[in-house]
Amino acid sequence: MEVKSGEGRTIKRRVGLLYDERMCKHNTPDGDYHPENPNRIKAIWNKLQAAGIPQRCVVLNAKEAKDKNLLSVHTENHVNLIKNISSKQFDSRRDRIASKLNSIYLNEGSSEAAYLAAGSVIEVAERVAEGELNSAFAIVRPPGHHAEPDEAMGFCLYNNVAVAASFLLNERPELGINKILIVDWDVHHGNSTQKMFWKDPRVLFFSVHRHEFGTFYPANDDGFYTMIGEGPGLGYNINVPWENGRCGDADYLAVWDHILLPVAKDFGPDIIIISAGFDAVPLLKIAPAIKINNSCEAYDLPTAGDPLGGCRVTPYGYSVMLKKLMDFAQGKIVLALEGGYNLGSISNSVFACMNVLLEDKPVAGSSEAYPFESTWRVIQAHMISSSDSEDEDTKVETLEAVLQVALSKLKVDDGHAELGTATPWRSELSKVDVFYASFGSNMWKSRFLCYIEGGQVEGMQKPCSGSKDRNPPKEILWKTFPHRLFFGRDSSHTWGPGGVAFLNPECDCRHKAYLCLYRITLEQFNDVLLQENVYSDDVSSPLFDTNDLNSVANKKAVSLEALKNGWYHNVVYLGKEHGIPILTMTCSLSAVGKFKSGEFPLRAPAPAYTNTLIKGLVEGKQLSEEEAKAYIHEASTKRL
Repeated sequence: MEVKSGEGRTIKRRVGLLYDERMCKHNTPDGDYHPENPNRIKAIWNKLQAAGIPQRCVVLNAKEAKDKNLLSVHTENHVNLIKNISSKQFDSRRDRIASKLNSIYLNEGSSEAAYLAAGSVIEVAERVAEGELNSAFAIVRPPGHHAEPDEAMGFCLYNNVAVAASFLLNERPELGINKILIVDWDVHHGNSTQKMFWKDPRVLFFSVHRHEFGTFYPANDDGFYTMIGEGPGLGYNINVPWENGRCGDADYLAVWDHILLPVAKDFGPDIIIISAGFDAVPLLKIAPAIKINNSCEAYDLPTAGDPLGGCRVTPYGYSVMLKKLMDFAQGKIVLALEGGYNLGSISNSVFACMNVLLEDKPVAGSSEAYPFESTWRVIQAHMISSSDSEDEDTKVETLEAVLQVALSKLKVDDGHAELGTATPWRSELSKVDVFYASFGSNMWKSRFLCYIEGGQVEGMQKPCSGSKDRNPPKEILWKTFPHRLFFGRDSSHTWGPGGVAFLNPECDCRHKAYLCLYRITLEQFNDVLLQENVYSDDVSSPLFDTNDLNSVANKKAVSLEALKNGWYHNVVYLGKEHGIPILTMTCSLSAVGKFKSGEFPLRAPAPAYTNTLIKGLVEGKQLSEEEAKAYIHEASTKRL
């Protein structure tokens, strides 16, 4: 369909564009720099203006949401707080209230901006639903997909997208919008949107995000692939949780082709709303805070990457993802800005998406790269999870069926080889044997085999992905070493609340620790390292190679920079057995100092974790059950 714009210019589609500088009134109360700041939307608008985009769109005015709109997904207490937080009566309490919330700041302009952001997404969604517009982009802030029903969170005050979706479904049923697909491609999980439509089969919520087994913000299990909805909404909640922070265009597009698009085709949405966060761009360096002005240079900003996201999606990647979704719902698509904190990257990404909506020539890019092997694991795990949750009494059956797609042609990044083909470093390290010495839950063979074969044992809250080489250990033996065993940290993502085992890397003849030695390949040792440090992406080069193996015997320990945030990134050399090096992985000496000072907590292990240690020691014929309990008790109570 071709129509005339206000200037008589012919355009192919009626595309809405909404921007209102009043949303810039929400800012840090002290004026300090914060990644979620007014410059984000100013930079986007300046970029689009310089490219002549607004002149080709239907530019819409922002409108404040009504309380009844907000109350459809938020509690009355929360709505009242945000409505009044900018009033004079809250001047003395505003900072104190914000400090009690998760990643929130508030000022005298926060209320107006929050109402405008939510109301603006309603405005564009309603226009698209009515058919007045083919599609639209709402450049709004503050973002919304973290705002819980009863609490502001993660830079978000109201859930703008959820408010708009609820409005279409519940307040404007005559528009015929009975099924809504919400796609959240922000690098962070849309925890709030998931909760708001958890039991609603009218909304298919799809979120692809960094998760890293619950360690990446919002740092919980809500974004795991097993979270699929409940009751009538069972199967209408789809999470794709990245295991690492390096996923890029190829990984996202593989998930689009193998999960999202087949499900969207079966679901048949009447409209698509995208929680359009642009914080999944690569982090090369952090762009400085930049004062935006009205000059043409304002949009020519660094595109180095996002300081909070750290993935590798390009503007071209976003444009292709959007283009693929244009085939559904007759192209009725609404994009609402969420995250994205590098001014150049967010501006270029929005510009790329506007080109798609306007059916312009796409921005330059390439999709020649292949996904990581971890992407295959996520897709495969999704299929298994969907199959296991099948329920003949619900409508979820058809959605699950379309997930059973052919994946045999999926290629991986390492070496541009077919899935399962060994990479060169793996072939080399598969020929080298080491003894991996375990002092914690891996002393129990069944637990350790989870790292080799994949899966989980009783007490574990998450399954392990396993090693690429799933052959069992060639030999198992036990030895004692003059090192101190202790327990620390408040909780772990594998076992939940309670401390986990650490071995002081310093030798001390006053102590004796029992270690179970597994003879495995150096390739398998690398995979165990990855999983132990909650970082299970396959890498193009090993974390610990033969050069490291040669040097660790002299240095006695090698701290791995690539895993520096992991608890067990320090590889310690414990000698040799039958001429084969004995290695363990534990914390660094500096971390031991922090445990001693109290900066890191010392804590006894939880019963489930303790039981694995007892089983290992007893089944390994090292101690009786009572002796094992006493050994663990002493290690967890004796002063470090």
